[in-house]
Amino acid sequence: MLTTSLIESILATIPGRSVGLIGDLFLDRYFDIDAALNEPSVETGLTAYQVTGVRCYPGALGTVLNNLAALGVGRIHPITVIGDDGEGYELRRALAKLPAVIADDIVSSPDRRTPTYSKPMLNEGGVVRELNRMDIKNRVRTPTALEDELLRRIEAAWESFDAVIVLDQVSEAECGVVTTRVRERLAELGERDTAKFVLADSREQIDLFRNVCVKPNVRECLESLLGKESYDALDVSVALQRAARIADRSVFCTLGEQGMMLQQPGTTSWQNVPAYPVSGPIDICGAGDSCSAGITCAMTAGATPEQAAAFGNLVASITVQQIGITGTATPDQVRARWNEVSQ
Repeated sequence: MLTTSLIESILATIPGRSVGLIGDLFLDRYFDIDAALNEPSVETGLTAYQVTGVRCYPGALGTVLNNLAALGVGRIHPITVIGDDGEGYELRRALAKLPAVIADDIVSSPDRRTPTYSKPMLNEGGVVRELNRMDIKNRVRTPTALEDELLRRIEAAWESFDAVIVLDQVSEAECGVVTTRVRERLAELGERDTAKFVLADSREQIDLFRNVCVKPNVRECLESLLGKESYDALDVSVALQRAARIADRSVFCTLGEQGMMLQQPGTTSWQNVPAYPVSGPIDICGAGDSCSAGITCAMTAGATPEQAAAFGNLVASITVQQIGITGTATPDQVRARWNEVSQ
């Protein structure tokens, strides 16, 4: 599927590409805690964890953005809504450190909170573990006026994008960026502009996207399409064919260490795109987002869907080996990893 010349062609093409990002932009905030400094709270008697460092990164849609930036995409243009709050300030500061990001269409609204995953990381004698995560999300419907603003900005920027990645991270229906109205407009644009590669990822609603490629994992595919959690091979085949029929585009269904299943519309069988072997400890946080970035970069360089899936798997095999942080892959890391696995 992949060759050295194809990989070099993809990497050479990436800096000249513009990728639009539409969806839920989160702040990932890590609190580094030293257990040796723990002290009891005078008021409650409970342990008061002592934070020695705070690290902030763009998360959710920002994880895809991080990976596009690391791969060297020349222009990265997110369209989203965040809160006019402290978390939003930290998120914009984190984005400002990344190259090629056009932040003009990140709307700050006093009516929304910036979605945030706060992750306490407890260091006990050199062994670090994550404590219970604390989430900030919007749990009320996205206002119509903000939907109108998002739709206006999507329409205005659409022609400038070589490809588009859509991320529907918020589980609560109609409470994130990718509402029904936004999804319907994307379907219209996808039908109008069939040459543009559009890839949608959704935790809960992958079955509602039309006229765009979709990238569920196998659980998301089965739960959304069949309402099942346990499954057999026949269920997977039925779900993939149904997803491809609804989307009317390619389905890139990820399988973790087993790689990816690629289903094309109008076909009755899927292609297996194997993962690349990884040894040692792994951290799968953000692996799917890095895979989306890899697939999209390959497709904008003229790769076939099968080749793009393989390139996405290659990128993900790099990011999963980065422990305790949402990983990324640079062009040099891609080359080194390819040299390793191609032997």
